[in-house]
Amino acid sequence: MNDIDTTYSISDLAKEFGITPRSIRHYEDEKLISPERNGSQRIYRKGDRIRLQLILRGKRIGFSLSEIREIISMYDEPSGGEEKQTEFLLTKIEERREALFQQQQDIKTMLAELDRLEARLNQ
Repeated sequence: MNDIDTTYSISDLAKEFGITPRSIRHYEDEKLISPERNGSQRIYRKGDRIRLQLILRGKRIGFSLSEIREIISMYDEPSGGEEKQTEFLLTKIEERREALFQQQQDIKTMLAELDRLEARLNQ
């Protein structure tokens, strides 16, 4: 069987990626993946698997579903899609990094405040 002809069931993908079939159906409802149908059975192909992998990677680093949709849609553009995608990703990575650094600072500030409060209460 040709690699391009490989198909996956929803349970195959759920098991491979450690997520629930419900999550996969949610990404389908959000128009992030669109498997073929054979009656009520969903048939996922290699492209769907790759998109699911991109969705999960984007979620892990904190991208919203709308940001992930925008990134994925750039793949479908006939020209310049990859360049636009790279530029968009670099911008989003920098924004995410800045947000995480701010959260890190906020956490340090809160921990210091908790330390001061605890020290005052223990006097």
